[in-house]
Amino acid sequence: MGRKVHPYGFRLGITRTWTAKWYHDKEYTDLLVEDLAIRKLVERRLANASVSGVEIERNFGQVTVTVHTAKPGIVIGKGGQNVELLRQQIGALTKRKVKLEIKEIRQPELDAYLVATNIAQQLSRRIAFKKAMKQAIQRSMKAGAKGVKIMVSGRLGGAEMSRTEWDREGRIPLGTLRADISYGQVHAHTTYGRIGVKVWIYRGDIAPVRSAPPQLQAAAGQGI
Repeated sequence: MGRKVHPYGFRLGITRTWTAKWYHDKEYTDLLVEDLAIRKLVERRLANASVSGVEIERNFGQVTVTVHTAKPGIVIGKGGQNVELLRQQIGALTKRKVKLEIKEIRQPELDAYLVATNIAQQLSRRIAFKKAMKQAIQRSMKAGAKGVKIMVSGRLGGAEMSRTEWDREGRIPLGTLRADISYGQVHAHTTYGRIGVKVWIYRGDIAPVRSAPPQLQAAAGQGI
């Protein structure tokens, strides 16, 4: 029996952090619904801007929304028109002041979500799944990835019976906590139905940053 766990949830608090940073007792459900609405709005408005992820941080009556994108020019727009319009639309969903930040993804070939989105778009255009997988793996390895694994599942090539196919190159140490693994899952909507695309990209190791216990810090300060 396979023991499958989400690569991000597995590493929370060690090498990865949360995409929503806030805490509330009484308004938790309302803020959670608000978060989902903000993410849905960004996904709909920036469908063509190669958005990989959205981070939401709340503190003292302010909501900070950070959009990670490979095409910041499309998000910002001419003279910042698009980003200002998006900020106003997010502001309509919340009572708090909105701060919008745009962060550029310099190497989209090393972002699993963007790679999976690219493969899903190719499958929707009826490109052979094996060709799309091979090309994606080659591009990611050329960009500096240490390992890539791609899995597609569904009615591949219009077959009557659905099946799962996968390809891999290099190492994918999913059980190693310090491994920097980018993971993405996207659905391709084809004339035969829905095809799932999963991508794992191993980008090297990250040294976990853990603060020492107060006793050790005090001992270090005294030169013991």
